[in-house]
Amino acid sequence: MSTSSPRIVIIGAGIVGANLADELAQRGYANTLVLEQGPLGVPGGSTSHAPGLVFSSNPSKAMTEFAQYTIEKYTGLTDADGVGSFLPVGGLELATTPERLRDLHRRAGWNRSWGVEAHVIDADECVRLFPMLDPEPVLGGLLTPGDGLALAAKGTQLVIERARALGVEFRDRTRVTGIEVTRGCVRAVLVGDERIPADIVVSCAGFWGTRIAEMAGLRLPLLPMGHQFAVTSTVPSLTGKNELPKGASAPILRYQDRDLYYREWGDRIGIGSYAHRPMPIDLDELPQYAAEEITDERMPSSLPFTPEDFAAEWEATRQLLPELRQTEIQRGFNGVFSFTPDGGSLVGEARDVDGFVVAEAVWVTHAAGIARAVSELLTRGYADTDLSGCDVNRFEDAQTSTDYVSETSRQNFVEIYDILHPLQPRVSPRDVRLSPFHARQVELGAYFLEAGGWERPHWYEANAALLDELPTEWAAPPRDEWASRFHSPIAAVEAWKTRTAVAMYDMTALKRLEVTGPGAGELLHGLTTSSMLRAPGAVSYTMLLDPAGGVTSDITVAILDEETYQIGANSNIDLAVLSREARAQTSADPSKWVTVRDVTPGTCCIGLWGPHALDVIAQISDDDLAPGGLGYFRTKRVFVAGVPVTAMRLSYVGEFGWELYTSADLGQRLWDALFAAGQEFGIIAAGREAFNSLRLEKGFRAFGTDMTSEHEPTQAGVGFAVKASKTDDFRGKDALAARAASTTKTLRCLTLDDPRSVVLGKEPVFLVGGGSTAGYVTSAAYGYTIGRSIAYAWLPNTVGVGDAVEIEYFGRRLRATVVAEPLYDPEMARLRGTP
Repeated sequence: MSTSSPRIVIIGAGIVGANLADELAQRGYANTLVLEQGPLGVPGGSTSHAPGLVFSSNPSKAMTEFAQYTIEKYTGLTDADGVGSFLPVGGLELATTPERLRDLHRRAGWNRSWGVEAHVIDADECVRLFPMLDPEPVLGGLLTPGDGLALAAKGTQLVIERARALGVEFRDRTRVTGIEVTRGCVRAVLVGDERIPADIVVSCAGFWGTRIAEMAGLRLPLLPMGHQFAVTSTVPSLTGKNELPKGASAPILRYQDRDLYYREWGDRIGIGSYAHRPMPIDLDELPQYAAEEITDERMPSSLPFTPEDFAAEWEATRQLLPELRQTEIQRGFNGVFSFTPDGGSLVGEARDVDGFVVAEAVWVTHAAGIARAVSELLTRGYADTDLSGCDVNRFEDAQTSTDYVSETSRQNFVEIYDILHPLQPRVSPRDVRLSPFHARQVELGAYFLEAGGWERPHWYEANAALLDELPTEWAAPPRDEWASRFHSPIAAVEAWKTRTAVAMYDMTALKRLEVTGPGAGELLHGLTTSSMLRAPGAVSYTMLLDPAGGVTSDITVAILDEETYQIGANSNIDLAVLSREARAQTSADPSKWVTVRDVTPGTCCIGLWGPHALDVIAQISDDDLAPGGLGYFRTKRVFVAGVPVTAMRLSYVGEFGWELYTSADLGQRLWDALFAAGQEFGIIAAGREAFNSLRLEKGFRAFGTDMTSEHEPTQAGVGFAVKASKTDDFRGKDALAARAASTTKTLRCLTLDDPRSVVLGKEPVFLVGGGSTAGYVTSAAYGYTIGRSIAYAWLPNTVGVGDAVEIEYFGRRLRATVVAEPLYDPEMARLRGTP
């Protein structure tokens, strides 16, 4: 057993905890103890009753990769007879409505984007693969041949045996009673009177994870809920077909139009349902079993079946699978699983407790993949797969309250198989976070969508009157029904006015952090790709990298004074990273203390952009904000209509203007003053749809969409943010040259050849005449200024400007061309105010 590596304690020996211990041991980290409250053979959590479905179709590239690794690993986990722990039966998603069939083409596109084989097949082929089907209601299906069934319990025992052989210690029948935290750092795990020292504690406790997190002072946004699963009596056609008791040979079948799924269960059929009412679980009301009482049929996570919740689904099942009319439900249970506000997993180190890591709300499908990613994170500080989409710190504090988690997690349960548009907002709760301009936006007929709890205007109905004035060349062509959702032709007016007059954008939802203290500059200098030891007034667009040179965020840093820096960040993940680093620097050298504070709630921001922006602000400010008085990427404090404002000369829409920051209490006054002063210059309020179009015309990237930690700056088109003049070390610097030299793909700008075509993102891209996927779309929008649809896509380095490609949109191939970027103002004259 290694004694030089950190002492790691993993709480939970289900499929996630056991695989994490195994992945760590494979990397030489065997100084690990795994604690399990139940018996190792049947721990009694979600793993013990999970039906084992592993399906790849997912809008998230990361989650698809995690599923693929689970398949790979469990295929290779063999018992003494050489039998693996994965049944490669394939996956089949049915369509019984035209809307679902259309959506299966979209889902097939996700698979192809992420390199997974998938085919949309006809009804006859569906019946051939699953002969029990009634062909009459079936319109088609999505076949993913590589999917199948993980034998979760068997595979988990095999990885436990392997990890033990490498020196990992497992202790079952051991209940954690506390976690010792001193000065924001974990020190030990408490088991009754026993204190177990630990450098790192990883909670893999499943739906019990909320309790473990509470012991460390963390509020985990997770809700345990019941999910119905039933097993029929013997099915005649399955007699002698599969290995008993749980073998299968037909594909896993998902009947999403009725929120149902099926798998062969030996000579029976197992049925899972999401169609019932949400069933939140109170952990205090779970049955309490002694470890020796837990069996496959009797465990804390398997609650009594409620037949009344299954009656309609049983009837729908017997209509879809008529042979089941000869059977009955032999047994069923309401199994407990974990749900979160956005349906994603919770992974990573806690923001305020160093050394406390979680891997929760992880289903069997993604378990081995997430375990591998967490082991990479613990052993080298970064994972090969981008984790930002499942980072435990991604939620705003308001999104971790008990009421919010309960309501949104229930909604995710209800919608789990629904066809959801990528822009579709949650129904409730709404109006959680409102900018100081909200009342004015309502008066202007703002159409709000929601993100991070914020209500964000996407367009304003008040601008509809300007459609009659819109020049023909600015009007967008009609869209198909799917692309028309959450879209308005008013966005064309708002883009036109931004380019030709002046517009106000609410930028309040942009995360703002304040970094202060005598060590603030040094901290940021060592973490970013730009110099942070400059005179006040400088603003930098810069990168945060991981040790391997991958982009973990792009941020804007303004130096307000010698010890005060304002950061325009992407999310709470950036707050967690900077807070953690600030604590480390302060602890190492108290004379260089740093504090990091989220100032977003108490502040607000208006983006005032357009060729008449200076005309507007000159009416109400005596400060010189012209290019000579405030240069590009500079900041200073000014007064606008008597309101103290921090003005920054930058623009995400590619027009001259400023981001104007003030305190929340003065926000409405600032809005009113700007709006009144701009009337003679044709000012409008503009929304996010126009904003996204304009940013893509200018070639500005969005972290998490266009680039992630899987990309280095140069290939992502932001190499300019890595300052060649910066000779000092910064995180990831040593890895950049080798990483850039080894990259095989580049983010390219495409325009669709047919200006009537629109794509939305995540579609696969093919080389003309090529059969295999070459890349995938990241951001997309109609470019009102240029009169064409724009898409950014990751493509092979060999693809250059002028090359033709095809984007698959709902099964159709749309021709596009690689073009030079930016599409608008390549000389930067508009931005710099020197047209």
